Amino acid sequence: MPKITPWLWFDMNAQEAAEYYITVFPNSRILNVTHYPEGTPVPAGTVLTVDFELDGTLFGGLNGGPQFRFSEAVSFSIDCRDQDEVDHYWNALTADGGEESQCGWLKDRFGVSWQVVPRRLTELMSDPDPEVVGRVSDALMKMRRIEVPLLEAAARG
Repeated sequence: MPKITPWLWFDMNAQEAAEYYITVFPNSRILNVTHYPEGTPVPAGTVLTVDFELDGTLFGGLNGGPQFRFSEAVSFSIDCRDQDEVDHYWNALTADGGEESQCGWLKDRFGVSWQVVPRRLTELMSDPDPEVVGRVSDALMKMRRIEVPLLEAAARG
């Protein structure tokens, strides 16, 4: 089966983004950097692409320019084992110009959308009692960063 690699179009800061992401996610690294050649509209030697790995997932970054912007139509979900992981990723990805949204969604300083989701949310939203799910859902809708203790309190009623 072929591997599928997400590619991200950056406004000439793909290497900066990749270098930032590898500090946020464990077991991450830059794999390859290519450069624009002579005879292109971009100065020769400028970074063209960056191949990087974030905790085992391959990504590509392209310095394509300002023509296309990121939107919430595409996001990356981070499966967090606990509140500490939620807090780590939330704080790191909203730092230096990132923007909080609702229900665990955010945009990092490059405009990439992320969902920072604790596993406990999935467990609570899968509860067989629809009243529990309703209370958890109501609590979630009032949050920016997801707070596991508040979800658990809502589940208990």
